[in-house]
Amino acid sequence: MITVSNLGMSFSGVPLFSDVNLLFTAGNCYGVIGANGAGKSTFLKILSGELEPTKGEISIDPKRRMSVLKQDHFAYEEFTVLDTILQGNARLYEVMQQKDALYAKEDFSEEDGHLAAELEAEFAEMDGWEAETEAGKLLQGLGLGTDLLYAMMSGLSEKEKVKVLLARALFGHPDIILLDEPTNGLDILSIDWLEEFLMDYAGTVIVVSHDRHFLNNVCTHIVDIDYTKIKMYVGNYDFWYESSQLIQRLMRDQNRKKEEKIKELQSFIQRFSANKSKSRQATSRKKLLEKITVEEMPASSRRYPYVGFQMDREPGKEILTVEGLSKTIDGVKVLSGVSFRVEKGDKIAFVGENDIANTTLFQILMGELEPDEGSYKWGATTSQSYFPKDNSAYFNGCDLNLIQWLAQYSKDTTETYLRGFLGKMLFSGDDALKPVKVLSGGEKVRCMLSRMMLFGSNVLVLDQPTNHLDLESITAVNNGMIDFKGVLLFASHDHEFIQTVANRIIEIREDGIVDRRMTFDEYLETIAG
Repeated sequence: MITVSNLGMSFSGVPLFSDVNLLFTAGNCYGVIGANGAGKSTFLKILSGELEPTKGEISIDPKRRMSVLKQDHFAYEEFTVLDTILQGNARLYEVMQQKDALYAKEDFSEEDGHLAAELEAEFAEMDGWEAETEAGKLLQGLGLGTDLLYAMMSGLSEKEKVKVLLARALFGHPDIILLDEPTNGLDILSIDWLEEFLMDYAGTVIVVSHDRHFLNNVCTHIVDIDYTKIKMYVGNYDFWYESSQLIQRLMRDQNRKKEEKIKELQSFIQRFSANKSKSRQATSRKKLLEKITVEEMPASSRRYPYVGFQMDREPGKEILTVEGLSKTIDGVKVLSGVSFRVEKGDKIAFVGENDIANTTLFQILMGELEPDEGSYKWGATTSQSYFPKDNSAYFNGCDLNLIQWLAQYSKDTTETYLRGFLGKMLFSGDDALKPVKVLSGGEKVRCMLSRMMLFGSNVLVLDQPTNHLDLESITAVNNGMIDFKGVLLFASHDHEFIQTVANRIIEIREDGIVDRRMTFDEYLETIAG
């Protein structure tokens, strides 16, 4: 159990949040959400003791062990994978080191014998004899082999390090787990395994994530940072989002009678309570939802950007034909005889573990790379807009402000028009005059989406369009892709995004492709079976 009392945090006198009173209990998973800069990671650091709050206190039973997902991927370079994971339980690792030091002594005394006996008893009580086995199971669950246990961290790839650090946070049955963006860098199967692990976990989980599918599957509560306040709501992310949108609509309609508002809200709550979840915690969640009162429903001050794509003309029947494309990058063959045909109405998600293959394919289709073998042909009635995974070429060394930058791609270059367009993407007032070279990653993504919306293309090619975005912007892009009437070719790691947008899945493999006209969830069922 974690008790948060009268918590406040300020930086340079500016309050991040204040008057926070919360209770986190065992058996629940709490998803922490909020706009970029709202204080999600700061809140986790306060809970872990890494940061001191400006005001208030955090109360945690000293007998309860807390584990935190570390973000520094280079902090354990001199350790083996096994040692790194075992350090997740600091006391267990300390006992192991003490034991080894004692048994290595040449002049082993009677006093040393008594200490060794005490350490052995404590070691056994903490399931020390099963530690290596548990570490191996965690690695296997995350898609790594147990042969890595004795490898040095310094020799691992970035993706492997991400998984080892996650295993470290989960190791040793901690009472409390704090996770900041745990699905970053994980493949779909590893995320599925993590979801199952957390749904079966008996302790307290507090997680910050931009992955809506993950939040929906594992969370029993949503902790929302907004209005410089932190409030807790029962239910998963979808329930929080739909209820917050409903509240906003009702608040805007002040003429509606209060009784009608209450009736609509109660109907909404009842509908969600009856919704069956795949989670094993569905029964307990339903009971929690049934206890919600209208007054507990969330309201949000958040603003969502407008993402909408209009076609200047309808595409014809001929969209794109790809025949036998092959490409080798740095001595590695990333595309091998790739062939497929795109038809009108297709919204194709390119999935798989090899992101370089997807990026290379898109770069070839957009004329940025030449294939080693094969060919492709766009239909005469198609027009394409491209969202590259790496957008640095559009901003690095550029001395233009936002208005000037967007004017490069617009037929209407009047400041009034451009300001109106940027305003829809949440660049209002003086923000529109910021130099583009100082923009954040998320702001650059919104600029690139604005650029694409100006073209009126009937085919959109997007490589990881939700990277760097907050939940509000991800939701806006997701809705824009659903509403788009043209053809989509895209790559993404966002499960919800793929599931709600794609009607066709293509996985690029070493020996070619797997091409299925189905939803993402249906595709995952076929490869699992």
